[in-house]
Amino acid sequence: MTAQLLIGPLLRRVAGDRATIWVETTEPAFVRVEADGGGSGSAPTFTAYGHHYALVVVEGLTRGSSSPYRVLLDDRPVWPPRDSEYPPSVIVTRPVDDRDAPVRLIFGSCREGTPSSTARKLPPDALDAYARRLISDPANPGLRPDLIVLLGDQVYADNTSQKVRRFLKRRRAAGHQGPDDEVVTFEEYTKLYLESWRDPEVRWLFSTVPSAMIFDDHEMIDDWNTSASWRADMAKQPWWDDRITGGLASYWVYQHLGNMSPDELATDHLFQKVTATDDATDLLHDFGWSIDHAEQQFQWSFALDLGRTRVVVLDNRCSRVLTPGRREMLPASEWNWFVDQAHGDYDHLVIGSSLPWLMPPAIHHLEAWNERTADSSSPRVAARAEKIRRAFDLEHWAAFTRSFDALGELFRRLGEGGTGAPGHRVGAGGAYAAPASISVLSGDVHHSYVAEADFGSTMATPVMQLTCSPVHNQVPAFMRPLMRFSWSRAAARGVRGVARSAGVRKPAWRWKRLAGPYFGNAVSTLDLTGPAATVTIEGTEKDGTLFEVASVRYPR
Repeated sequence: MTAQLLIGPLLRRVAGDRATIWVETTEPAFVRVEADGGGSGSAPTFTAYGHHYALVVVEGLTRGSSSPYRVLLDDRPVWPPRDSEYPPSVIVTRPVDDRDAPVRLIFGSCREGTPSSTARKLPPDALDAYARRLISDPANPGLRPDLIVLLGDQVYADNTSQKVRRFLKRRRAAGHQGPDDEVVTFEEYTKLYLESWRDPEVRWLFSTVPSAMIFDDHEMIDDWNTSASWRADMAKQPWWDDRITGGLASYWVYQHLGNMSPDELATDHLFQKVTATDDATDLLHDFGWSIDHAEQQFQWSFALDLGRTRVVVLDNRCSRVLTPGRREMLPASEWNWFVDQAHGDYDHLVIGSSLPWLMPPAIHHLEAWNERTADSSSPRVAARAEKIRRAFDLEHWAAFTRSFDALGELFRRLGEGGTGAPGHRVGAGGAYAAPASISVLSGDVHHSYVAEADFGSTMATPVMQLTCSPVHNQVPAFMRPLMRFSWSRAAARGVRGVARSAGVRKPAWRWKRLAGPYFGNAVSTLDLTGPAATVTIEGTEKDGTLFEVASVRYPR
């Protein structure tokens, strides 16, 4: 049979004069990408679980240009489609010397499928709305971002559409075990990506703007790795091994693979093995199983530079240390890697964290209290705290106090600069210049806000929490007043008193909300120009257009 594009092309990384293009095809094929004005690359597809994929490295692109490109399968042009109503897909490269060139990121999280596929009536999709605006004026550099940062819940394995549920019903009737309305195997996961990424506007957007992605819990299951007891309970489910193995293998193929640069791909052992074998099914199955069973440690976190901006995206889920009394968001080796990334020659540091570092203060104190009581020497107290932790999703940075404190301390040392600080550019007299800004991009909590940390010093570097969620989902109406109240001083004082009674220390810094909370579907933009940063939150109107919710410039 003649191979066709099933999903893609997805433009994933653009680095210098190279770019990576990800595709899924209906049959094995030889994939070639050709860019106008020079630049090309090719690769055969690799096969896993009966599906066919390729990641093509395009080389020889012209720096500082916008190059339309074509995708060919076995020398047949398949992209752009002949009858396409959208502008050409392009690869935009940054100039050779881009130190003074601005950087624009758009970001968000929590995106259920398109309105025609989701089981619920949701407000308009913010990513669709952004794509339509870019389509209306594709040559306008003021609209085009350098990177899309997707911060988790790109697909929902445990909240499926009616179409996917019909497919699952047939699978369960045929003897494939698992919940009736949740995906389990790699094959079932592929239906989620097919449904989400073939949305026409989003497909075009992903073909022309690079993207970076990190998972959150719903790629696997709600509250993934909340605690050690949660893991123990999940391990008892007869379908869990298939679920986590299929989930991690599919995430590696559909999301993580594109996060790697061409140089990283060339040295990645798993990628080299997968592309060298006739059928990578067993390789990817064993890979997913070994990670969940702690037989192999794998780093999902990654970093990249755009001009004078360093972007570090952290895994908040898979590699957590869940030992009571020693809970950490990242294992020691990955934390040390992260600290190394905080060193370097840059102006702006952007951290991608699916879970917000700075939450509403009342919720922060509640989570810190819960972690402390879950570590109680009284089995009865600890068991009750564990039930509360799982019932109310108390598993953000505040519920991993060691990591919350370490992250803030790193930011403080970076922001203070000076001799011996873990900063970046070497200044006069051996001192380090502090970053112009530190921004933590997050999602998960289904409302959007901007908060600023106050370290109680003359630190010039602003440290900002920028949360944008959901892209396409919603918060139940009854929860919104409670979430607004959680930002109030009265709520913070009350819950802080409870935390203090359990021996929880007050955080070494304070934070205040500058914008939000906004509960509608949204996408946010972070513009970095010289020493200045501006974050803009945009929500969706009923007609599917975007409107400005808030804009904050910093340093202020």
